[in-house]
Amino acid sequence: MQPTDPAAPPMDTLPTLTTRRYDLDWLRIIAILTLLFYHTGMMYVSWGWHIQSTETSRPFEEVMRWLHRWRMPLLFFISGAGTYFALRTRTVGSYAGERVRRLFLPLVFGMFVIVPPQIYAEWLFRGRFSGSYAEFYPYVFEFQPYRDGGSGGAFSWHHLWFIAYLFLYALISIPVFRWLKSPVGQRFTDRFGRLINRPGGALWLMVGVIAVSQYMTRPFYPDETHALIDDWAYFVENLLLFWFGYLLISRREFWSVLTNQRRIFLVATLVFTAVLYGMRMVFTNEEIDTIFWIDFWYFTNGMALMVASVLATIAYGYRYLNVNKPILPRLNEAVYPFYILHQTVIVGIGYYVLTETTLGLYDGFLAISLSSLVVCLVVYGLLIRPFRLTRLLFGVK
Repeated sequence: MQPTDPAAPPMDTLPTLTTRRYDLDWLRIIAILTLLFYHTGMMYVSWGWHIQSTETSRPFEEVMRWLHRWRMPLLFFISGAGTYFALRTRTVGSYAGERVRRLFLPLVFGMFVIVPPQIYAEWLFRGRFSGSYAEFYPYVFEFQPYRDGGSGGAFSWHHLWFIAYLFLYALISIPVFRWLKSPVGQRFTDRFGRLINRPGGALWLMVGVIAVSQYMTRPFYPDETHALIDDWAYFVENLLLFWFGYLLISRREFWSVLTNQRRIFLVATLVFTAVLYGMRMVFTNEEIDTIFWIDFWYFTNGMALMVASVLATIAYGYRYLNVNKPILPRLNEAVYPFYILHQTVIVGIGYYVLTETTLGLYDGFLAISLSSLVVCLVVYGLLIRPFRLTRLLFGVK
């Protein structure tokens, strides 16, 4: 065991594994709030999105390159960690049933109610359709898959891909998590603990495992599509993050190890960030995409940055955010329906701003993001939280 960091919480003050991890709640809220600004920013970059401004921002793009390596990996890691607590208080059957209620039901509801307005706004924006929403909606029931750029049909899960993947992860991981509780699984966890106890051990172990998975699957599934059937490399990457989240929460001493090594993870994050942007300054996008050794190091560094930033966030979050506040239960309840709503609200407000106003890049970004935040909170407070049916459809307990 490493010497204890004097700044870390002493072991006798660390919360037991039967208490709620408030730091995970705070980090989930922060990550999902970040998504609102990230998806608003997608209107102002050159990568292509559902609706786009004619003005684009290179600074936005560079910030979002970093955020892309942190936001969703953090959410999958936290979801895996939360699964450990869920399985401590539920049978496998009740856990699976809860996942159906809280993930599958909102996913189906979202695909028929929440997502179609986004596709309608995109079709209007691109000149593909000019009728009313009532005239558009029957296209959803043709069940033709949506394709990037607004082509294809009107059936999609759009940003709800996260919920779809999380639902599948929850179900297919049940045998893995049951095995981890067995004597053989506990011996595996012992060996895992010895590896992460080395300086930076969790970082190098996670990077190594994820890198192997990606170099085995990326040649066949190079693009991140969120469509499942052609997205297996990205699917496996996030599944591994989900499993690591579960495993690293499963023993109290693992959290002390991560907290003690938080400065290692922070320094690694800064170093990999510098390498990421340094390579982008030296090499063009074409060189990064087409020259093997450049692409290899760029991609590997991106994975290392992803893992380091997630571990640094988790470790510092445990050190400083594991506190309850009166507002936390309300925020924690609201954050899931907020996620389900946010992109539809952004696209709707963004469509109006881009087509009916003269707002520029930065004032448009602020207007869309802040008004979307307010609208999501108002809809949650007035239409979702008070009613049993809407709570059920939006996955609120």
